[in-house]
Amino acid sequence: MRPLRALHPRAWLLAAAILLPILLWAFSPMPSRGADAGSLQQQIQSGRTTEQQARSAAARLGRLERAAARDVAVLQARLDALQAEATTWEQRLAATRSQERTAKGHALALRHRLNRDRALLAETLRSGYMSTPPDVVAVVLGSTSFANLVERATFLRRAQQRNADVIAAVRDARAQTRSDARRLADLVPRQRAATAAAQRERDAAAQVATALEARRATIAGARQARLAAARGAAAGRRRAQRELDRLEAQRRQAISQAGPGGPWSIPWPIVQCESGGQNLPPNSAGASGYYQFMPATWKALGGSTPAAYLAGKAEQDRLAARLWAGGAGAGNWVCASLVGII
Repeated sequence: MRPLRALHPRAWLLAAAILLPILLWAFSPMPSRGADAGSLQQQIQSGRTTEQQARSAAARLGRLERAAARDVAVLQARLDALQAEATTWEQRLAATRSQERTAKGHALALRHRLNRDRALLAETLRSGYMSTPPDVVAVVLGSTSFANLVERATFLRRAQQRNADVIAAVRDARAQTRSDARRLADLVPRQRAATAAAQRERDAAAQVATALEARRATIAGARQARLAAARGAAAGRRRAQRELDRLEAQRRQAISQAGPGGPWSIPWPIVQCESGGQNLPPNSAGASGYYQFMPATWKALGGSTPAAYLAGKAEQDRLAARLWAGGAGAGNWVCASLVGII
């Protein structure tokens, strides 16, 4: 049905007079910042899709973030163990170096002592060689008693033995100290190498842990961005929904207008736009009646007359209600879109 393409000449002035206020009414109360119902529906659907996609992406990123956090925790435990091992090797190396310094100092002290004892023993031997050997009879006669004689002989023998023992002990201690120093000197490079290896392994694990933490932080930032996008899409969708609800309320209000000469089977604004509420004769396209039925449509609906305007209003109301079908057939009237019903 296309009643506005070619109106009957008699109806031009009437149609113009009717359409001007109708069009002004239809568009003025629905500014919606340039958005009609169709575009608002598209905005709502687009916002819902964007929100769902953003939340789905945020959920995936959340799973990735949790997995990355678990990896960071596992690697952090490994890093702690490597740090403990590196610390142990560092402490061992420090202790060995301290022992090495102590052994070297001890060996140097023993060397000085050995040199001193050797010099003392040499002086004792030289003095004994250069002095007159004591006469046995003089020693015996010079003793006050037998016990004194034994004591004096024992003292001389012990003095000589003591000097020899001291030198031997110092020599042995010096040899042992030198052996310990050599052993420690050989041990230090091995412990230094083991310490360096432990430190390298720890540093490598630390770099991996840092990279994993950076990756987790990046994922977390991306997830927050997706959630923010979802919230923005949801807010836009709610605004569009509110605007659509407002338009729907205005349309329902428009549909509920009774209009003069009613009741009407379709909203009065459409009737007002189509015929002004008049039972018009056929226009150049053939549309006629209150609802501007085309002849073919009128016949298909079971009209009892050749044209709609020849039938009574009750029949036109009945067939218009059938064509309207509760609003599903609103597209059969061009004015339905002009007044904002569809």
